[in-house]
Amino acid sequence: MGKNRLEAFSDGVIAILITIMVLEMKVPHGEDFSALIGIWPVFLSYVLSFIYLGIYWNNHHHMLHTVKRVSGSILWANLLLLFFLSLVPFTTGWMGENHFARDTVVLYCLNLLAAALGYYHLQTRIKVVHGEESALSRALGKDWKGKFSLVAYTVAILGAWFVAPWLGLAIAALVAVLWLIPDQRIEKALTEE
Repeated sequence: MGKNRLEAFSDGVIAILITIMVLEMKVPHGEDFSALIGIWPVFLSYVLSFIYLGIYWNNHHHMLHTVKRVSGSILWANLLLLFFLSLVPFTTGWMGENHFARDTVVLYCLNLLAAALGYYHLQTRIKVVHGEESALSRALGKDWKGKFSLVAYTVAILGAWFVAPWLGLAIAALVAVLWLIPDQRIEKALTEE
């Protein structure tokens, strides 16, 4: 099976998730800028989640450039990733509406951890199908960035639960910044092929 349907379906799902998030933001009552003050947590949550979904869309797109054939295990791994990403609008909304209360931030960070595990599982399935000498395997190497992210999300969950919600959010934001830095590993591996 080719990868075009997988890529198109995934792109569509992520686009819908971003749309759902923005539709969840309610227009405040009032005609001046002071009316926006009450929705700052909702907006801030939206911005962080928009960035995360954009990062996943971008990296998913690059990763699929390494795929030559799609197996059933890759399809299921992709669906698992999309399932965890589909929860982002819910956890984003709950967190923003409740002004970053502890449990909401913990669930949000848990959602980020689950999505990262789903992405890692998808990478693993692609590497198994295409072999250890594939472009993706060569590009990822030891994948310190991916493994660091998993540890950071775990620390974010624990920090939000035991220390303060802002700590979990700060760690989640730092991981997003880490992934915003352009990663040339896959493009470099593909040009070497």
